[in-house]
Amino acid sequence: MQIIFGVIFHFIGGFASGSFYIPYKKVKGWAWESYWIVGGIFSWLIVPPLAAYLTIPAFGEIIKHTSGSILGLTYFFGLLWGIGGLTYGLGVRYLGVSLGSSIILGLSSVFGALLPSIYYDLNPKEGKDSFTHIISSPWGQWVVAGLLVCVLGIIFCGRAGMMKEKDLAKQQQTKESAEFKIGLGLAVAIVSGILSACFAFGIDAGKDMANEANTIWKSLHPGQGEFLYQNNVTYVIILWGGLTTNLFWCMVLNIRNKTFGDYTNKQTPLLSNYIFSALAGTTWFLQFFFYGMGESKLGNGASSWILHMAFIILVANVWGLVLKEWSAVSKKTLYTILTGILFIIISIMIVGYGNSIK
Repeated sequence: MQIIFGVIFHFIGGFASGSFYIPYKKVKGWAWESYWIVGGIFSWLIVPPLAAYLTIPAFGEIIKHTSGSILGLTYFFGLLWGIGGLTYGLGVRYLGVSLGSSIILGLSSVFGALLPSIYYDLNPKEGKDSFTHIISSPWGQWVVAGLLVCVLGIIFCGRAGMMKEKDLAKQQQTKESAEFKIGLGLAVAIVSGILSACFAFGIDAGKDMANEANTIWKSLHPGQGEFLYQNNVTYVIILWGGLTTNLFWCMVLNIRNKTFGDYTNKQTPLLSNYIFSALAGTTWFLQFFFYGMGESKLGNGASSWILHMAFIILVANVWGLVLKEWSAVSKKTLYTILTGILFIIISIMIVGYGNSIK
């Protein structure tokens, strides 16, 4: 049951992350940087401490008693991840929800899953799976196999993106096709995919805070297993880093593009713009809320991160089909993206099996 609940929680988190950009498409008359930072304030500043307060009432004391070095390292990874999150938004803008998410999160799944385990080969830590341990154990070999299948799915998705660019060049230009830029989008996606993996490092860096929350909960609820919400306190620090990066860049863009007026422009549907941006930001945070729950069931390591990323990619691609991002392409292009999605689904099943025999 632990494994089943873990997979379900990761799916819910993946659905939230794969869906969060949809409300942004309802924002009218605002520049990208304006709606991105409004949503981000909910994602990184408002909702995380609220979630921590509701699930870990003593979260402020836990942060207060944590060493500065741990807080600093957790925040630092949050800063780096913030750049990944910022470029994620740009990648989705230039490549679309389906293709952008596939490439970015595919790269993130690779780096987020393997780099920590390679680090533990050099700096062994009790309870952490090193890369040597993973590839030498049956369950770990299944997990790595699932990761390779996921990468294969990413390759198909990337190929589909290049085919889509050629197809769109033959079509009458629309707003969506005008924003589709495969070269710039891929460059941004690569940066985002690498730096987005820093969230996994931030969780690991702040694990002492999660462990303290877990210890407190177990003392109050003996015999009830791991605390589902233990990571919520760690998220507060990581997301402060993300807020710092994104706020800085969005303010730079507001100045450069003279878009500060968006926030009070009565010529736009202000109320609905704020509501949709807030909805997008809140939905975005829910991915990590449920990631933490899934991680508490499956453990912190390659398998949890791969499952989370793969579910996001799957959901984002389904949304891409629903939003008809592939409606103007040839059947060959459509079959290529569907093949990529199929490989991603298979990768989820392989990783899930690997977890079941751990």
